[in-house]
Amino acid sequence: MLALRKTAPAPGLWLGEISEPSAGPGEVLLEVTAAGLCGTDLHIADWSGGYEAMAAAMPVTLGHEFVGRVRHFGEGTDGIAVGTRVVVRPSVVCGRCERCRSGRAEDCAMRTGIGIARNGGFAALAAVPTENCIALPDELDDAVAALAEPMTVSTEAVDTGGVKPGDMVLVIGPGTIGQGAALAAEVAGAARVVVAGRDDAVRLATVEALGFPETVDTAGTTLREALTRVGLPVSYDVIIEAAGAPVVVREAIDLLALRGVLVICGIHSRPAPIDLTALVRRHQQIRGSYRSPLATWPRVIALMAAQQERIRRMISEEMPLAAGLDAFARASRRTASKIVLRP
Repeated sequence: MLALRKTAPAPGLWLGEISEPSAGPGEVLLEVTAAGLCGTDLHIADWSGGYEAMAAAMPVTLGHEFVGRVRHFGEGTDGIAVGTRVVVRPSVVCGRCERCRSGRAEDCAMRTGIGIARNGGFAALAAVPTENCIALPDELDDAVAALAEPMTVSTEAVDTGGVKPGDMVLVIGPGTIGQGAALAAEVAGAARVVVAGRDDAVRLATVEALGFPETVDTAGTTLREALTRVGLPVSYDVIIEAAGAPVVVREAIDLLALRGVLVICGIHSRPAPIDLTALVRRHQQIRGSYRSPLATWPRVIALMAAQQERIRRMISEEMPLAAGLDAFARASRRTASKIVLRP
């Protein structure tokens, strides 16, 4: 079968034929129907830093945002029927460590990532643990459902920031995570949501199509200057950094209100310098946010089903897996907002 893989710890990807997988004990074999191309995938393809630990798993099929239909299941697997349509949670936990045994499996010390440390969804078939499959409502179609994983990451960032009714929220980075964060902040009751990007017209246009007209492009200037130039606020209760650009961290702190919260959910290839004294004196906080707990998934899937046509605007195009290398090139050039691959 055709698969898109990372074969070596260096820039580049490989697209070619591999053997079909089979479902092991406790696993199901899925016929993949849709898989989203993510910023994480771009980082891995570029080998720009932050994913060195996955080298031991190579060659590995990428793709951690995907939907599939159960073809068959392995030994000891029950509770899911052949033909069931599911979305996959990419975080595989051990079930044995203290965190897993105490009900905090999302913080598993031995977790591995589907599409990162084990084969993922950029292929026709994928074998995944049954417990990582969540059944989808009939009304939610495959391409939109493939966005469930990034939408849970976005929602976790908003939850981590403690966004509450009346808050002023700034989202930095207009990619899928930033777009989802804007939607989640709206649901949380934010009074105003502003989204900033840098030289990112296509994705900022997607943000506006989602119903967030207050956007700003910081190309050629600072974040504060860009906001001031277009008459937008320069003080925010919660700022969500989803750009993975260390330079904006200091700029973001400069825009935090007294006792404001900066949530970092972008993956950074190098450290970001910050003024800790100013942070202390203004009683501000910096919080990291990554994957969401299992309990968040049903809430996000229900939201996606309720706002399906709106969320569909996040998808700029669908492409066949055979054109996967071109899809990566388009996403890297930011000429597409969100690409969904179809095996």
